[in-house]
Amino acid sequence: MSKTTKRFSELLKKVDSSKAYSLADAVSTIKTLASAKFDETVEIALSLNVDPRHADQMVRGSVVLPAGTGKKVRVAVIAKDAKADEAKAAGADIVGAEELIDDIAKGVMNFDVLIATPNLMGLVGKVGRLLGPKGLMPNPKTGTVTMDVAQAVKNAKGGQVNFRVDKQGNIHAGLGKVSFTKEQLADNLSTFIRAINKHKPSTAKGRYMKSAALSLTMSPSISLDVQELLDLK
Repeated sequence: MSKTTKRFSELLKKVDSSKAYSLADAVSTIKTLASAKFDETVEIALSLNVDPRHADQMVRGSVVLPAGTGKKVRVAVIAKDAKADEAKAAGADIVGAEELIDDIAKGVMNFDVLIATPNLMGLVGKVGRLLGPKGLMPNPKTGTVTMDVAQAVKNAKGGQVNFRVDKQGNIHAGLGKVSFTKEQLADNLSTFIRAINKHKPSTAKGRYMKSAALSLTMSPSISLDVQELLDLK
C-alpha cells in the first residue's frame, strides 16, 4: 500500500460517512484531519438546486470573511490620477492603466485580484479573453468594478472570497486555513453560507441546497447538515 493511500485510509477512519455533521462538529473534526507538511486550506463544496443556464439562476457574488482567508493576496488596480493614488495608499500591489493592460496582453499577470474603475473598463475589455478564463475579469457583482478602489483593495486584502456557481450548479471556495481556531473557521463558514443564502434566486424551485461538504486540501470530505446551513440567515 502506498504511503498516500495509507495516510488517506487513516484519515477516513476519523470521518463517519453515514453522518451529516453540524457546523460545530464538522469544524472540530476537520482540524483532526490535518496531515500535510503545509497549512492546508479548509474548502467547502456546495451543490445548489439551480440551473445556471438561465441568467436569473446564476448565483454569483462576494463576501469578506471575518477571519480572512490566511492567504496573501496580490491586488492590481486599473485606475488613473486620484483613483490611482487612492489604490496605492490602500495597499494595492500594482497600479496602472495602459501600461498594465499592455503587460496583461503579453501574459504578465502578477496578481490574484484585478480591480478597475468603471471609466476604464473599455481598456480592460481589450484583454478580457485573457482575464476571463483565469477568473480575473473585474465585475460589479464581486465589487471589483468600482470607484471606491480603496475599499475594494482592503476587501481583497482582508479576506474577500468571490463565488460563482459552475455549469453543474456547484460552488467551491477556500474558507481559511486548518491552523485557524475553531471559532475563526466557524465564523468564516457561517458568514459564507449566509452570503450564499442571500443570493438565492427568486426563480429557484424546491430545496435551494442539495448537499454540502467540508474538506482540507488533502483530506476526505465531511458531509454537512444542509438544513442547518439553510437556516442561517
